[in-house]
Amino acid sequence: MNHFDYRDGVLHCEDVALTRIAEEVGTPVYVYSTATFRRHAQVFRDGLKDCGRVHLAYAIKANPNVAVLRVLADEGYGADVVSGGEMARALAAGIPAADIVFSGVGKTRAELARGIDEGIGQFNLELEEEGVVLAAIAHARGTTAPAVLRVNPDVDAGTHAKISTGRAENKFGVPIDQAPAMFDRLAPLDGLALRGVACHIGSQLSDLSRLEEAYRRIGQLAAELRAAGHAIDRVDLGGGLGVPYKAGDVLPSPADYGAMVARVTQGWDVELMFEPGRVIAGNAGVLLTEVIWVKPGVTNPYVIVDAAMNDLARPALYDAWHDFAAVEPDGAQMTANIAGPVCESGDTFAMGREIDRVESGDLAVFRTAGAYGATMASTYNSRDLVPEVLVDGDRFAVVADRIAAETILAAERVPEWLTPAKVAG
Repeated sequence: MNHFDYRDGVLHCEDVALTRIAEEVGTPVYVYSTATFRRHAQVFRDGLKDCGRVHLAYAIKANPNVAVLRVLADEGYGADVVSGGEMARALAAGIPAADIVFSGVGKTRAELARGIDEGIGQFNLELEEEGVVLAAIAHARGTTAPAVLRVNPDVDAGTHAKISTGRAENKFGVPIDQAPAMFDRLAPLDGLALRGVACHIGSQLSDLSRLEEAYRRIGQLAAELRAAGHAIDRVDLGGGLGVPYKAGDVLPSPADYGAMVARVTQGWDVELMFEPGRVIAGNAGVLLTEVIWVKPGVTNPYVIVDAAMNDLARPALYDAWHDFAAVEPDGAQMTANIAGPVCESGDTFAMGREIDRVESGDLAVFRTAGAYGATMASTYNSRDLVPEVLVDGDRFAVVADRIAAETILAAERVPEWLTPAKVAG
């Protein structure tokens, strides 16, 4: 469920007309619904009600806006971070350090040290050397770093290859068959409190049987480690639950997911850790854009909008689908290609799609853009960095400014040995 609907023929976010946001903020712009974030956070938590001890850490990479993080902190969520920058955002949003999980395959020594100094609640180790280094840094500081070992269960998530993380050939985690011996070597190290295991097999998952297979393998590993004398008090089951991007998409609900988790983990006697991202943020946002031109094409016209692949990269990266809808539809339809102004053939959002009829100057939205949207934006083609707006009832605020190309240019320097370009005379 989301809070974007039509009222008197105009698309609203909660009680705010998107035409008003376009007029006051300009386009393109991301628009988020506070009510949707809150509802999704609550529904996900409710889905796990029969799973015993649970810790929820929102995956910041999905949408790291600090205002969004503040909303989720209010809902009792911690944070799953994959960089020092994300850690700083979580702390700035008021998320307690003890509720932060530090994931990621490339944590630097400086980031590990900062995590220890901040007192974060869990490091997800991706390789044995990382555990050794983490232990040494913590021991030198006279403290102990809480950690789990991320294992790769070699389960194909059945999702897009670029967002699959649990197959043997992926870069994440350690091979599950090597985990017991690695755990034996790491657990005794001074400065390290190795408390359990973790897994995450991918994103936009639609098949619970793949997750169930991975979880059963992780449960067996946890039981083996406990039988070998290790104290296992937490298992991190990751995130990855998918969201519907278009009509007809059928995905498991948080309740379906929670029922599976409760069944599989019965008797584990551990705290279960979860890192939902897309399922919380995806349908909480849209990318609001204006039609620049409707350009005749050989087969179908091109609807050229002022949003581009640098603002919403998912279609170019993953051939991802985002529904396209007019803000003030007139009831008519057209078949068209939708593209942005960036100088790349890949700057195309849809080809030959049936959409609301639009003309130059009309407003439209790309739906389900609250996750992996603004966070992946760039300034390619020296375009402005897209702003973000958060709506709460009948009020809204700009929560990330539009950063003009001129501002970015001002941060660049020409070295003194490069003489000014000569002007032709």
